[in-house]
Amino acid sequence: MEKMLKADGVQSDEVQAGEDQAGEVQADEASQASEKLPADKSLREDQRPAGDRPEGRGRRGRGEGRDRDRSRDRDSTEKEFIEKLVKLNRTAKVVKGGRRFSFSALTVIGDRKGNVGYGFGKANDVSEAIRKSIEKAKRNMIPMPVKNGTIPHEIIGVFKASRVLLKPACSGTGIIAGGAVRAIMEAGGVTDVLSKSIGSASQYNVVKATFDCISKMMDARTVAKNRGKPLKELWG
Repeated sequence: MEKMLKADGVQSDEVQAGEDQAGEVQADEASQASEKLPADKSLREDQRPAGDRPEGRGRRGRGEGRDRDRSRDRDSTEKEFIEKLVKLNRTAKVVKGGRRFSFSALTVIGDRKGNVGYGFGKANDVSEAIRKSIEKAKRNMIPMPVKNGTIPHEIIGVFKASRVLLKPACSGTGIIAGGAVRAIMEAGGVTDVLSKSIGSASQYNVVKATFDCISKMMDARTVAKNRGKPLKELWG
């Protein structure tokens, strides 16, 4: 009986050892197959004709290129203009759950070549309010006559209770202005000007009065054409 038990134990040990060896061989074969699979797959994809290759990657690449071109266009357009934030105001509305804040932004933009504009935007977020005001400013740009870094003549602009006086200045004077008027002159490319704000000091009213000045300025080419004189004779 003891001999039979010993024989059965030896046979079971041999069977277990054989199973372990078979499992190791299968694992080695599987690892080798997995190592060969990516290389073979990549080779098959490279060897495929152009029409049979998957189009997902190509489409994604073309889309990324278009997005890159659009971002470059946005950067180039943004560099053309100089943006000045004149005033940022925060308002609060008391509701049942607490207070809700909203923001309003007044901005001035220009290309430093005689074109300026202003915009007013409102939103629940600061960045969104500024973005809206800049978009409105780009749609409301007007030309400003500039000669040798200054304005052509003296002018007074009025809006409600605000009055703004602008005077031409000689080279080297600088922009003698503050707040909104300075931002508008810098955006328009003016380097020498004298100004005085009279009446209401509201930033919005001052901006409107300054743009009233710009809209009433006489263009040298138009005046010369109306008088029938050359531009050089008119400027002196």
